[in-house]
Amino acid sequence: MAKLYFLGGENVSKRDAREINEAAFRDAGEAPAVVVFPWARASFDKTYTRRKRLFEYFRSLSACTVDFADYSDTLDEITRKVERSNLIYLPGGLASVLIERLKNKSVDRLLRKYEGVVVGRSAGALALGKKCVVTKNRRNPTSEMISGIGLVDFSVKAHYKPSKDAVLKNLSKKEKIYAIPERSALVYDTGVLSFMGNVFLFQNGEKTRADLTRFSIYLRRRITPQINLIPQTHLV
Repeated sequence: MAKLYFLGGENVSKRDAREINEAAFRDAGEAPAVVVFPWARASFDKTYTRRKRLFEYFRSLSACTVDFADYSDTLDEITRKVERSNLIYLPGGLASVLIERLKNKSVDRLLRKYEGVVVGRSAGALALGKKCVVTKNRRNPTSEMISGIGLVDFSVKAHYKPSKDAVLKNLSKKEKIYAIPERSALVYDTGVLSFMGNVFLFQNGEKTRADLTRFSIYLRRRITPQINLIPQTHLV
């Protein structure tokens, strides 16, 4: 199974989560081949402005190639791009749109078999989970949980802010939720979770720091002063 990076959010223009992306790119190899699925927006980027921004960013992170999977591609074409890659990147946008398109094109099945690194940013992170939390904002009149593609059996909230605690505590009475702020990430690797920055666990109506749970093991790495690894049984 792939190593999964759930990135809570990033301003790509400012590259303000660069350390997290650097870690993911190192995990994918010395000069990884990257495939981006820019499918999370209702309308596609016809000017290619966002593609150019990601291309330049990822090349600066040592990517040897940066390819884009078009929604108009056939399944065979998408499969070939995935098979040639070391890292798959799912950008931000609308989680519901991205999830629907990934399922319609059977990309969810490809990701279940993938053995490289997958980075989901914002909506991309939400899509990877069992369910994703979409809290009330100007686009969504109510808070809700929608089904993701289910690569893991926990649910995810991106762009987490403490102002959403009451809603998340209530939703967590039925689902385990990891809440990830911008510029922070949860990393899933063969049943083990690690955290970069501040990640919070909402479960049974309670909130805790994810790295302070009972099975904590601390390791030092150069990308962050302290990363906590927690054994899990979330492989699906």
